[in-house]
Amino acid sequence: MFKVGELAVYPAHGVGVIQSIEYKEISGFDQEFLIMRILENDMIIMIPTTSVQNVGLRQVIDEGQVPRVYDILREKNMDSETQSWNRRYREYMEKIKTGSVFEVAAVLRDLFALKEDKELSFGERKMFDTARSLLVKELSIAKRTEEAVIENDIMNIFQTYSPTMS
Repeated sequence: MFKVGELAVYPAHGVGVIQSIEYKEISGFDQEFLIMRILENDMIIMIPTTSVQNVGLRQVIDEGQVPRVYDILREKNMDSETQSWNRRYREYMEKIKTGSVFEVAAVLRDLFALKEDKELSFGERKMFDTARSLLVKELSIAKRTEEAVIENDIMNIFQTYSPTMS
């Protein structure tokens, strides 16, 4: 169970802080809710404590898992080059919705590699930015470092894809 003040990851929204645990009456039944504020945009989410697992709320990864994320970013196997953009988009969105930092890293890697070959669609660019933001925030917390350091780490990894980076 999560505690007030604890950081957690809500799938597709990112890292947030549990601000309170409240009871609310819904349809005549008292329910316990975690009140979570997403760090990136100050959005408030109410999560029934009975649904924490169903929605995929999880702990922030620990520092020991960061190298695995970087390894995923370094992989260069692209399965989706031949897929249509809408099939790719759906596949990537499903990965982001899992809330897994490893799946988000795979999406970012694949979109970066695709971007090196051709221009991304508007939706793909937006998804690229979302994946990067989710990853940078969580890794900076895991490593207890500035987001700019993580951005730099990721850009250094991606420089191995191409000598020209945008």
